[in-house]
Amino acid sequence: MPYLPVNGGHGAITTVGRMRNGIQIWMDDLNSVTIAQDGKRLRLAVVLYPRLLLGPGLGGGHGFLQGRYGLISDNFVSVNIVMADGNLHTIDERSDLWWAIQGAGHNFGIVTSVTSKIYDIEHRTWSYTAFTFTGDKIEQIYQAANDHLNGTQPMDVTNYSFFINLPSIDPNAGVTSVDPAWSKPFQDIGRIATQSAAGDYPNLPAWTGNGNQDPPCQKVGLVNNRFPIDLELYDPEAQRQVYDLFKSATQETPALNGSLFLFEGYSLQAVQAVPKESTAVSYRGDKLLLAPLIIYAPDGPELERKATKLGQDLRQILHKATNRSELHTYINYAFGDETKENMYGSEQWRQDRLLVLKNKYDPHRKFSFYAPIA
Repeated sequence: MPYLPVNGGHGAITTVGRMRNGIQIWMDDLNSVTIAQDGKRLRLAVVLYPRLLLGPGLGGGHGFLQGRYGLISDNFVSVNIVMADGNLHTIDERSDLWWAIQGAGHNFGIVTSVTSKIYDIEHRTWSYTAFTFTGDKIEQIYQAANDHLNGTQPMDVTNYSFFINLPSIDPNAGVTSVDPAWSKPFQDIGRIATQSAAGDYPNLPAWTGNGNQDPPCQKVGLVNNRFPIDLELYDPEAQRQVYDLFKSATQETPALNGSLFLFEGYSLQAVQAVPKESTAVSYRGDKLLLAPLIIYAPDGPELERKATKLGQDLRQILHKATNRSELHTYINYAFGDETKENMYGSEQWRQDRLLVLKNKYDPHRKFSFYAPIA
């Protein structure tokens, strides 16, 4: 009998719908935190912050502090995992499975807790500046992002931007809302609004549109499909094309006008300091994470078809502009039509190593529904 654990709901991949005659296990009650006496490690039961930590960590896990400390999975010390044999195992760097836990961990069992490194707070205060632009500034905005924020910014600088429909500004056109902490290169482009504030780390999700009350994170029965692609830099012409398509499609189909397009540019120093062959995370060389979020209320197969086609078309425009054959996708945002190579890397040795481990630890494919490797 197969199993499907459900944690915070960060992922929305369609492959989980393949489970038949199995058991779905909700992990909500596993939510404890214990800090070690040395103050350098903590033990987390599964949930902690829904959508934000352990689930994404099994797929690598981006975050605001990754420039300093790496991905979520880079900070794992050990995990406790119930495997297909029904037993609880502690996996750490001494196990051959450790490589796969960091990036493909959801393929091998149910992780009940993790021991992770923690760090003293070095800088308590954060600040942000957010600009709102009309769509005619697309090329200038993303060329400026390439010039000043393309993964080479200091480790504490993150840039976020969105395509989003804001009827209060213009009921007939979408807009771009750009949230960089480095504000100067964008001040003279021709913004129509600016916001700035200072606060501490818990303010960051709300500042970047990822708070619990923001559309991508709400649980109100909406479909929220993502079509991710990792890039090395923005192509301003492709940005124009996806903007125009996003704007026209969400106007032509009003049921989709709650959608948005997310552009994430984190600092990368500690992420790229980890040898890329040392974990199952395959995208360390990429600098940008882009994903249209096609959000709508379920209303039959025709709307579902339109929504899926829009997301796929937007991603294809961006992929074509890369001039590379392989598509790089972030597992935690995956839609479900991605290949194993798209999610876990096109190198054959990666695919071979994952399959060997899958055959060893889950030969009967009890855990093969979230971004399955086999």
